[in-house]
Parts: sequence; structure tokens; C-alpha cells
Amino acid sequence: MACVKLGSKADAFQRQGQAWFCTTGLPSDLVVEVGEMSFHLHKFPLLSRSGVISRLITETPESEEECVIHLLNIPGGAKTFELVIKFCYGVKLELTASNVVYIWCAAEHLEMTEEHGEGNLISQAKTFFSEVVLRSWKDSLRALQTCDDVLSHAEALHIVKSCIESLAANASNHTNLLGWPVLEHGGPVQGLGGSVLWNGISTAARPNNSSSDWWYEDVANLSLPHYKRLVAAMESQGIRQDIIAGSLAFYAKRYLPGLNRRHVAGESSTHLILGSPPSEEDQKILVEEIERLLPMEKGLVQTKFLFGLLRTGMILRVSYSCTSNLEKRIGMQLDQAALEDLLMPTFSYSMETLYNVDCVQRILDHFLVMDQDTGAASPCSIDDGQLIGSPSLTSITMVAKLIDGYLAEVAPDVNLKLPKFEALAAAVPEYARPLDDGLYRAIDIYLKSHPELVESEREQLCRLMDCQKLSLEACTHAAQNERLPIRTIVQVLFFEQLQLRTSIAGCFLVSDNLDGSRQLRSGLIGNNEGGWPSAVKENQVLKVGMDNMRMRVSELEKECLNMRQEIEKVGRGKGSSTWGILSKVFGFKIKSQICSAEEGSVSNQNNGNSKVEKLKNRLVVKQKKSSYISDKESVSSIVPS
Repeated sequence: MACVKLGSKADAFQRQGQAWFCTTGLPSDLVVEVGEMSFHLHKFPLLSRSGVISRLITETPESEEECVIHLLNIPGGAKTFELVIKFCYGVKLELTASNVVYIWCAAEHLEMTEEHGEGNLISQAKTFFSEVVLRSWKDSLRALQTCDDVLSHAEALHIVKSCIESLAANASNHTNLLGWPVLEHGGPVQGLGGSVLWNGISTAARPNNSSSDWWYEDVANLSLPHYKRLVAAMESQGIRQDIIAGSLAFYAKRYLPGLNRRHVAGESSTHLILGSPPSEEDQKILVEEIERLLPMEKGLVQTKFLFGLLRTGMILRVSYSCTSNLEKRIGMQLDQAALEDLLMPTFSYSMETLYNVDCVQRILDHFLVMDQDTGAASPCSIDDGQLIGSPSLTSITMVAKLIDGYLAEVAPDVNLKLPKFEALAAAVPEYARPLDDGLYRAIDIYLKSHPELVESEREQLCRLMDCQKLSLEACTHAAQNERLPIRTIVQVLFFEQLQLRTSIAGCFLVSDNLDGSRQLRSGLIGNNEGGWPSAVKENQVLKVGMDNMRMRVSELEKECLNMRQEIEKVGRGKGSSTWGILSKVFGFKIKSQICSAEEGSVSNQNNGNSKVEKLKNRLVVKQKKSSYISDKESVSSIVPS
């Protein structure tokens, strides 16, 4: 820490309890009361330096043997006045960044101007502050921190403004200060190569690990009012918004315990709170101020930090505008969130649900509104990076996967009502889900956790998913899922067979291509004996597997054809097609082609037989309740056991 030495005399003051005495040998003729401390001094050294003390001595009656004056509200109190009288007596005194603000404010309060003596304390303090303190990042920061105790006097002298402007200028001057070491405490510190650090700057080589966040920890020690002004000054200096956002996050983590509860191993320990945390009211104010200072651009602030700030704000019950703005910020970059971020508990006293589903719904709505505001005509026309601030097709697909995972996590909550679950699931556009496997999983978990749902509610819930967008694995599971309505199971079986037919048709095409190119490859086997034999062997195994699949498909289609013939017989007896009645009951027409024996379709015999048997049994129950068929014998003839 830089300093300037004033005076040359040895220390001539001695403290006894709550009093200071001058040990020069001359009797004291002046007593100055500063708070609870008494200073037994001499008139002449003070009369020649301070206008205030001079007037007070003049106003004191001369009849008193010892003049007693009282100094009220002196900046810095008795400790600072001790330094002032040392200057008046010419005793050795050091001006540093830690005391220059107190001394300057006290000198102004005592009117220690040049009129009362050349080189008086005001000019000495002002010169040191301007020419030494403001040129050093560390000294400017230290001086600014001391302004909190004498804020009104420091503001009047523009000390706070000067310190903030100096810090902002130094932070923006990357070529001179970026990456240079900053002293946290006074004292000589060894730099690179054993060189001594002076004013926080090494006299040897410069560090190689330069970083744009070198000043985060330093400014985190400032009070909130000073920090806010510093951030505004840095913005005016043109410092990048992402760097300022990083500083705001660092500052918030320093004073908000809620943000450090998910502290990840490996992060800097300086994020943790040092000492006792602020009160809840101070934390509430801090959350609201940090939210106002954060930049609005997408991606500048980590989504995890925004969720942590929102969670902390809900606990502290911040203002509605603060909560709403945080939800909008998160909605802008919801595609960057993780599932654990969305799992925010409900902090209301009612405790309707375990997790705050309403908050996630609002965040999702903000995300989708951006897509509508851009006026995109078709979701297929959106490319990554084409629209700034708008969710692309890739990002909205990520959000759909995120919401499906969230629905699966909250589905076991018995207090989660069906309309709320449906609203969140239906809010995701259809084109955002390439597959509905995630949505099916969430629906299945919800049905399992809410067995009290009636058949109509189950059907209404299952309409959220598109059976055509289920994978083969999901179709296999859904066809055997007794929790699903019969209508949904029939739809799943129908579309599953179509998927199998399409898949096997593609496999047959690949097999034919392999057979056609086998002769060409056989002429090259001699040149590549190591690779071709294994490839040919794999092709043969594949062909055997295809033949087995053809046989299984043929057997399954024969059984389906027999069922169709029996249904047609009953239909001719009744005068109308019972098959058409069944189609109306289940909400779609099943074409007769699905049972025709085509070579291009394939299915697993065991799975197919079990699905058909289950469907037979459940169709019997469904037909008993239907108003379309009243005769039990007719139903038995339609679906034989």
C-alpha cells in the first residue's frame, strides 16, 4: 500500500485511560472533547491550522484557567482527530488509502485550509488522494470502502464518485491491468521471480494467466449502494455485458446463502459467504437489485443461476415484478436448463402440490411467446441461429424433452390435479416432439399414481399423445399396459403393425441389394481376405433371420384372416357389417388390408399372439357395456375365446 509521510518529530502523545496528553513538557492550556475522549493540548499549534478550533477558542471566556471546547460530529471520531493533532504538532504521520478519506473529511470539517497555514492538511490529503490513490486499483478500492463511515462528507467532497470512476476506468483498461495481482491486505507481497509488489503491481514479469474476471472478488467486498454505482460506471465505460453479468452472479453468491446450497465441488470457494450472512430483509433487497442490474440479453447469465435466484426470491417473498422478470429471463433460455433446475418446491402455505408446477407453466409460456412474436410461418423454416432470441426447432425440441421429463417427475404427486397436468403437457406444440415416448412415460406414471381416474378421464389424458409417434419399444409396452383405455390400446396395435410393415419392407430392400451386389464382392474377396468373409457371414445370418420373420408374419396373418372371416359371417347374418360397428366404437376405420398376407410386413409371433389374446378379452368387456350390441351371443361369435 502506497503512503506519504508527513512531519518529522517523534511521537509526543501519551494515552491515559480516556485522555491523551502532550509530553512536550509545557503545561496544557486547551482541552478538546471529542466524544468520550479528552485531548489535553496547547492552543498555538491548533490556532495556526484550524479555522473551527480558532473560532471556538476565541468564543471561550478568558476568565477560565483552562480552555475547554467540544467538537461534535467530527468525521472519523477521536481516532481521526488523533491523526489531525499529530499533523498540527509536526509529529510523524503516514497518509494511506485506509485513512486519507477520514483525514480529508475531518480537515474539511475543521477548516484546515491554506488560509490558516501553507501546506495545510486539506491540500496534503487532496494531493495524495488524486495523485497516488486514484492511480491504483487496490488503493481506490480501499478508499471507497472507508467512505461508508463518513458517507455524507465523502459525497460532498466527490470522493465516492472519483473512486468509482477510477475503478471503472481501471477495469476497462485490459491492456494495463488485466490479470495483474491485486492485494487483499496490506504488506509486501512477493511477485513472480521473488519481486516485491508495489501498489499491487509486480515490478517483474507479468502473470500469464490473465482473465476477465480478475476484479470480481475485489468489488464483491463493496457495499450494495457502491457496487450498484460501480456497475453503472463500468457499463458506461463499455465493459462487455457478459463480464458484468459474471460479476453480479459472483456478488450475489457472496451474500445469498440460498445460492450456495447446491455448491458444486471444484468451484471457487470464494463464492461462499464469509462471516455471518445478511438479514432476510437485506437479502430480499439484494435479490431485487441484482435482478434489475442483470442484462436482458439471452445467454449472458447462466440459467442455473437464474433458477437459484428465483428460488431464493420465492423463499424471501420478493416483489411480484421481480419474480415475473426472473421467470421471463429463464423463459428466454429455457432450452439451456436442466431437469433439476425445474424441480422447484412449492413455498406457499397451502402446499397444494409438491413442486411449483404453475411457475414452470409460466416459464414455458414465456418461451413459446418468443416463437410467436417472431412471426415464424412454419416451424420447419426455423434454423439454429437464424432468428436472434427466438427458439429454433432444435431448442424447442430440447424444451419438449425437458417438459416431458418434468411431467414424469411431478406425476407421482397425488395432489397434482388432472387439468394442471394436461395443461402443461398440451402447452408443448406437436411439432416439438419427434417421438411421444417421454410423454407416454409421464402419462403412464400419472395413471399409476392416480387410480381413481374414471375411464373418460383416462381417455382424455391419453389423447395428449400421438400413437403414431411412439417407438416400437413404447408400442410394445403400451399394448400390454392395463392402465390404458381400450381405445388407446387398439390404436397402438394398429399403428405398431404399420411401423413393423414399413420397417420390414426396408429390410427386404436392403437384403435384395445385398444379393445383387454379392457377385461383385465375390471377385474382390481374394484381394481383401480379412474383411469380406466376415461380412458375407453376417449377411447370411441376416438372411436366415429374415426368413424366420417371414414365417412368423405368415402365421400371425393367417390367424388374423380367420378372425376376419368369422366377423364377416356374423355381419352377413345381421344384415350389416359388425366390423364397421367396432370401427365406430374405437374411433377409426381399420382397413381390411392390414390383415392381408403381404410379404413386406413382419412381427414377433409370441408378442403378437399375446397382444391379440389380451385384445380379445378386453373387447368382450367393452362390447358388454356398448349400446351398439346387446346380444351376448353375438359378441361371443365376433371374438371367439
